[in-house]
Amino acid sequence: MAHPDWARDVARTLLEGPLPRRWAHVQGVARQARSLAPLLGDEAGLVESAAWLHDIGYSPTLAVTGFHPLDGARYLRDVEHADAVLCGLVAYHSCALHEAEGRGLAAQLTEEFQPASPLLTDALTYCDMTTTPDGHPVAVEDRLSEIQTRYGDGHLVTRFIQRSSSHLIGAVRTIQHAQARVR
Repeated sequence: MAHPDWARDVARTLLEGPLPRRWAHVQGVARQARSLAPLLGDEAGLVESAAWLHDIGYSPTLAVTGFHPLDGARYLRDVEHADAVLCGLVAYHSCALHEAEGRGLAAQLTEEFQPASPLLTDALTYCDMTTTPDGHPVAVEDRLSEIQTRYGDGHLVTRFIQRSSSHLIGAVRTIQHAQARVR
């Protein structure tokens, strides 16, 4: 299992200098992950590690395919020799398979990585989809709207968000309901 301090250091090295706004987002996503510790129990550190690492594929030094979940997961597997579950969380975060299909990379993603359990996957999606690009908490609907505005009409990412919005909102609601039961 990954350690959040290690994951934070990897993410900082890859994102802080070249992509400071992405680094701010990742810090906020990790804060959200820490808030899920009562719900996730023994898996809390794994989800926090995935939160730190979910966007490392945006790093200019890692970008190979231009699809950050795949590039990040490959780096974790091939260079960092990370746990397969952690790699799967990064590879499939926030409905990435839908975007992979649009990019013609679904076969590579599914051949190389296995998705994590639904609870862990939903938890990471919750953290990502309730954090702004600047690292602040946000309602999932506002986050989805911001992404679509940032990329613009017709962009592949906008189409992916539109296609995935019910799944993304559903994941967030699942975690919110689970949190309410734990409190």
